[in-house]
Amino acid sequence: MPQVTTLTFFRYPDFRGKLWAFWMMQFAHAPLSRTKGLQLYKLMGSGKSGFNPFPDWSVYALLQLWDSEEDAHAFFEKSKLMRRYRKRSSEQWTLFMKNITAKGAWGGQNPFEVTAGLDEANPIISVITRATIKPGLLWKFWRHVPSSQQPLEGNKGLIFTKGIGEAPFMQMATFSIWKDKKALMDFAYRSKGHQEAIKKTRELNWYKEELFSRFQPYKSIGTWNGRQVLEELL
Repeated sequence: MPQVTTLTFFRYPDFRGKLWAFWMMQFAHAPLSRTKGLQLYKLMGSGKSGFNPFPDWSVYALLQLWDSEEDAHAFFEKSKLMRRYRKRSSEQWTLFMKNITAKGAWGGQNPFEVTAGLDEANPIISVITRATIKPGLLWKFWRHVPSSQQPLEGNKGLIFTKGIGEAPFMQMATFSIWKDKKALMDFAYRSKGHQEAIKKTRELNWYKEELFSRFQPYKSIGTWNGRQVLEELL
């Protein structure tokens, strides 16, 4: 069966929930490591809006790679761990995705398997861009990079975006969803701010490790900000 990727966002509105979510960044590893059909997972926090390096303590994310969609559904529907997450969080949203392409490494490997037989009638593309920043270049990175995200503001082709990562400041990723490939390409190759960021990346070589992966989202479960983000489009 083809590999399936899921990304789940959890929202915690109060202090007790935020504290529990932070605590689970350490203590969720044991039950996740025993989950049937789970190839790899990443417990992640999130950053404030606008590609801000400072944490958003109200939102956490769980990225998972599965042997099959059946294994993923079994986890979300029957897992005691997921029941605890649902009980503690005020909102949850899970996106099911098939990998289109992946370049680079995450933790020394590229874990994403390209999926054959994508749905040609589904134009939506989601993207994970992840990097580990060299410690000596942190200041320069965060000084230059936010300007590359300015073209995202009011971008009609952008459906959703959120900064996520395993550790603040150093291990960061951007997750975004686009209406189609053209919208993504217009941002990546035609926006001045993003092109300047690419130029600086080549000049300064500020990544210790980086990965760029595109996906085809095909199922959306739950809500975010009170709305079903992709239900109408899918």
